[in-house]
Amino acid sequence: METSAKEISADASRIKSHLRFLSDDLLEGRDTGARGHEIAALYIAAEFEKYGLKPAGDNDTYMQRVDFRQVHLDQSSVKLTLTKEGKETELTYPKQFITSANANELQSLTQGDLVFVGYGIIAPELDHDDYQGLDVEGKVVVALSGKPKSFPSEEGAHFGSTNEKKRHATEHGAIGLISISTPTFEKVRPYQNLLNYLHAPTVRWVDKDGVPAGTFPQLNSGAYFSKEAAEILFAGASSNLEQIYAQLEKDESPKGFDLHTSIKLELTSTHKQISSPNVAAILEGSDPTLKNEYVLYSAHSDHIGFAKTVKKDKINNGAMDNATGTSVLLETARMFSLLEKRPKRSILFVAVTAEEKGLLGSDYYAQNPTVPARSIVANVNLDMPILTYEFGDVIAFGAEHSDLKESVAKAAEKIGLELSPDPWPHMALFTRSDHYSFVKQGIPAVFLVPGLKSADPEIDGSEQFNNFINTNYHKPSDDFSQKFNWKAATKFAEVNYHIGLTLAEQPNRSSWNEGDFFGDNFSK
Repeated sequence: METSAKEISADASRIKSHLRFLSDDLLEGRDTGARGHEIAALYIAAEFEKYGLKPAGDNDTYMQRVDFRQVHLDQSSVKLTLTKEGKETELTYPKQFITSANANELQSLTQGDLVFVGYGIIAPELDHDDYQGLDVEGKVVVALSGKPKSFPSEEGAHFGSTNEKKRHATEHGAIGLISISTPTFEKVRPYQNLLNYLHAPTVRWVDKDGVPAGTFPQLNSGAYFSKEAAEILFAGASSNLEQIYAQLEKDESPKGFDLHTSIKLELTSTHKQISSPNVAAILEGSDPTLKNEYVLYSAHSDHIGFAKTVKKDKINNGAMDNATGTSVLLETARMFSLLEKRPKRSILFVAVTAEEKGLLGSDYYAQNPTVPARSIVANVNLDMPILTYEFGDVIAFGAEHSDLKESVAKAAEKIGLELSPDPWPHMALFTRSDHYSFVKQGIPAVFLVPGLKSADPEIDGSEQFNNFINTNYHKPSDDFSQKFNWKAATKFAEVNYHIGLTLAEQPNRSSWNEGDFFGDNFSK
């Protein structure tokens, strides 16, 4: 007797047991490269094997081993001097500026003339070019943080990203990048808060030749200036900081100019090699042709390890972030394994590492997939689903960019849920989790979370979400003692399963909407 898709349901006790184990103190917060995360990865691999899934890692194993370079900054080595009209001014670290370790060099010296380049953005689609008419060859560029207010949220997040700004600076011959605070950025990420991360290492995955990915060696080093440091830099310039801020208030993009000032920035870094695995498995499809296409599920298995605190509890257990998503990924895999008639397309499950270090594990997998790159037709990503209330809808960040919107809505409807629009478009969450690594490789993707509509009129979903963010997010209190709603957990696993089933069974592979910015930029 065949087990049909409709007969399969999620098991709350299994999700609960996964979550209990993955968020236990034994795993010490599952930090990338740490023993606790290795234990988590082994547990995930063992579950995949239990469900009869094929290994999709290296050398016929479930593990795809990723090498990383962990880089620390020697705090006592940092020295920055500005020289204007023969007068030297040494800025105080970290009171006036912060910098980060160099992933390419142990000893860094950046020295050159400074040129203001507005936001440092080039966006032809938005008729914006901050480098127009400027010569920055061999110089250090100074760019405002963020992007113009008028930019669309998600596209703007791409154009205003540090990576894009570094790319443009490099292509124009710059040797360094200084970012300066703005009133808008100060509200979102106050300078004072950034000081909490002074001792956090920089981490980059390295390729087979030992070269760290996502770096721009030509930009030897850079810094982030506080308002106080920026005022010193722009004093006496053709526009001072107050005038530039006034332009930002009107949503005008300040034009670039030579600052007639030079900089000398020195620092020392230490490098350490670490490794951490992605865990990957395949449920092979049934169609002779379509089984060579893959619907990819992703969830990050890492968290942030130990907290720097004087309190007794120092372990950031990461129960909601992201033991919930990983547990649902495992339960989804189990549900698929129960099908006697497999879906037409294959299902690829990947528990990625180093999300908390900058989406690094997913970026590595997306650039080094263990199946043919063009065979991945869609990605459904699970990151920090808040499972404390029974929800009545789901949100799929990024669904409006592709035909995944119709597929997700159709799947959600099967279990009585509706697909709701992004409630926080200004936050550009579509660019901020592991699915974005696959988007950058041209793969349509969604970031799936429970919606804010509660099935219980006495419970406010928005309040539940905000309570977690304000109370437990990235804190030792994000542990198994939270009041999880196991009906919400099973419901989330079931909608996740039905989305994958829909994508695996539909006649055509998922595709970007015609004229979509992300599809046009990354899939061609």
